[in-house]
Amino acid sequence: MWKRAGNFNETKFMQRLRKFQWGLLFSLLGIFYQATDGFAYQINDQLSIGGVVAGIYQYQSIDDAPGYHSEGRALMTCEPEVSYTPTNNDQLFAKLGIGVGDGLMAGGRSPFVLAPYGGNVQDSYKNINGRRRDYLLTAWYKHTFAFAETHTLGLTIGIIDATDYMDENAFANDEFTQFMNQAMINGPNAFLPSYDMGLAIEWGVGPFSVNVVGMAIGSTNASGLSLGGTGEERLLEPYNFYGIQFGYRVNSVLGEGNYRLIGAGTSRDFYNVAGTQKEHKFLGLLSFDQQLGKILGAWLRVGSQRDEAAIVYNDIFSGGLNINGRLWNREGDNVGIGYAYVGGGNQGLDHTDVFEVYGRIALTPVFAVTGDVQYMKDAMEKGDSPEGWIFGLRVTAEF
Repeated sequence: MWKRAGNFNETKFMQRLRKFQWGLLFSLLGIFYQATDGFAYQINDQLSIGGVVAGIYQYQSIDDAPGYHSEGRALMTCEPEVSYTPTNNDQLFAKLGIGVGDGLMAGGRSPFVLAPYGGNVQDSYKNINGRRRDYLLTAWYKHTFAFAETHTLGLTIGIIDATDYMDENAFANDEFTQFMNQAMINGPNAFLPSYDMGLAIEWGVGPFSVNVVGMAIGSTNASGLSLGGTGEERLLEPYNFYGIQFGYRVNSVLGEGNYRLIGAGTSRDFYNVAGTQKEHKFLGLLSFDQQLGKILGAWLRVGSQRDEAAIVYNDIFSGGLNINGRLWNREGDNVGIGYAYVGGGNQGLDHTDVFEVYGRIALTPVFAVTGDVQYMKDAMEKGDSPEGWIFGLRVTAEF
């Protein structure tokens, strides 16, 4: 039988490993800081590398949450990517992810159902979708058929992310440069999966577009949220996902606008609340963004999913404003204001209210600093209903 060596100290080893990860990420930040004019390194005409590095600190001040404490936590992530385009119509792409820390979601420290930071954290890069795959997020090949200047058909196959093709939003879609709360990044009631095998079709004719996505996901646990701190367990079974998005882009005197209608469903692999029968999931969602001149922009999400399966969230209504830094003569800056009402499903949550305001300052074309304030309240059907403020600071390098 294998035995651990007597002088091996697992705690010290993990501490050294974490220090190495922090050191690696800070070293990358130091390298990218030299690229003050933007750093998307073009190795040659076909090969380029890019990505993002972000450090996030959040402090929660909470009430009506016994067993939880007001405290602060940090995390850091790095997601490098490489693109190879052998022809104008072909592309090979891969994205990796490494991280240090899980922020306020580490060890169930947050009493809220939604994550105050809805992006990837350290645990997100391990055993992705139950596939025993670490760090590799996406890896795909795409071929584009160009029938005319405004008529194209793109086919992508490989390890993909459904949110790259559905529920995009100009003002509320990027956890690295926009809102931090999970409710503002994508619809939390939407079960759009990421980082698994699939096929995507993108058809565009002038201002109209249709995106179709099919994916095979390794675990039903990857499709949604579990109520924080309840110890709830879900059966980890594979399932299939299908989605379609109809889009329309307008250009007017106000500026560009994008209007999307999304429908999605899954195979019958999700148990009902009683655990006695498997059910499908179905979703309908509207996602809009519209410029209102050179300074203001507005966004909106409205949608609902069926509740035959066990679900945490059913409905969403969210929206907000974007204020461009032109208002104070700094076009690279912006302020975002958002509110989300997310109706509970059939697992003890009545609804969640989220209000968030952030201000982003672009220090260089690569570096930006964001200050963020959130208010969250979970209205539970029984028991305590936690509420509180989350104050955040984010430093991002996009290269």
